[in-house]
Amino acid sequence: MRSYHIKAMILAAGLGTRLKPFTDSHPKALFEVDGVTLLEHSLRHLRRHGINEVVINVHHFADQIRQYLEENGNFGMDISISDETDLLLETGGGVKKAAGLLTGCDAFIVRNVDVLSDMDLSSMLRVQLAAKPLATLAVRDRQTSRYLLFDDRMQLCGWMNRATGEQRIMRPGKKYNSLAFSGIQAMSPEIFTLITETGRFSLTDLYLRLCQEQPVQGYLDESPVWKDAGKSQPENMTR
Repeated sequence: MRSYHIKAMILAAGLGTRLKPFTDSHPKALFEVDGVTLLEHSLRHLRRHGINEVVINVHHFADQIRQYLEENGNFGMDISISDETDLLLETGGGVKKAAGLLTGCDAFIVRNVDVLSDMDLSSMLRVQLAAKPLATLAVRDRQTSRYLLFDDRMQLCGWMNRATGEQRIMRPGKKYNSLAFSGIQAMSPEIFTLITETGRFSLTDLYLRLCQEQPVQGYLDESPVWKDAGKSQPENMTR
């Protein structure tokens, strides 16, 4: 199999309100778990799978992230900054702003900085590169309030909030698999040609619009380690 060119983006621009009071004076990316920052956990995860070209978006205490990266020699990786200091763009707007840094590759990973995971990125990338959907979304069978809905072929069909009863069905079907998003996805650079949204918007809204006519695939993440650092005390994190 030929060698593929893979890049990645770490979404680190958020305000991190769930990690207060730490984020009153620091970016959430520098919050430590097991003595290691969330940003370094994310970079290590990417590097273990041979991904060294990384874009990091910044907004909240952006200079602290720049200084941290400089002090650590970018952890030996090729790191670019997508600056959202003037306006926080949410997940979709952030990825769109970084488009110029994410083209020229076969696929790119996008991961939330506050997700602790040892998921097999290489396996998810194989699905993305073989099937060539616009995106492959890592999902888990876990309890939460908001779910993505997939058909039997793991094609995205909609979204639901179990707490409120709200649903958005974009591809009607008889039965759906309700799975929780893991905060990690692989994307094709071709997705940039289909983004019509502007300003602040979420990746979830983008996927729901596109899945009506384009393939957006789910990938079942059954890795033993997955924690949202902003919701629960992380434990058993493999370094």
